[in-house]
Amino acid sequence: MIEAKAHAGREIPQEFLTFSLGKEEYAIDILRVQEIRGYESVTAIANAPEFIKGVINLRGEIVPIVDLRIKFRVGEAKYDQFTVVIILNIFKRVVGIVVDGVSDVTALVSEQIKPPPEFGIAFDSQYLLGLGTLDERMLIIVDIEKLMSSEEMALVAQAEN
Repeated sequence: MIEAKAHAGREIPQEFLTFSLGKEEYAIDILRVQEIRGYESVTAIANAPEFIKGVINLRGEIVPIVDLRIKFRVGEAKYDQFTVVIILNIFKRVVGIVVDGVSDVTALVSEQIKPPPEFGIAFDSQYLLGLGTLDERMLIIVDIEKLMSSEEMALVAQAEN
């Protein structure tokens, strides 16, 4: 779960990068984000799952690109000048995720984050940290580390304890 940090008797909000997939808004821990780029053509990898679009060469590093729209079965996977790739650094491995658009950076305190539901969502709730509420907005907070290190993705190795 999300851990809030206290400083001088008050909680320090945690910051999330918010992005859209279809009609829904999602959020990931801003500390995992390395950069945000426009979509560029990728080199396809034979026999990769459909949601792994391929790889790009990012300043000499080979970076796998995952289309979260396909992975979560939301929105239409079209690639144009508005398509965005969020470059993540997870367990010292660089991975890119394709999203429909990036919204902003949002700070949430623990009371704004509710536990994830056990039903009615397009993907397994084990990859959710919770649902964030901000005014009239509902943010689906994704545990991006857990998702990218899952056996199904096999993109990054979990950090050793």
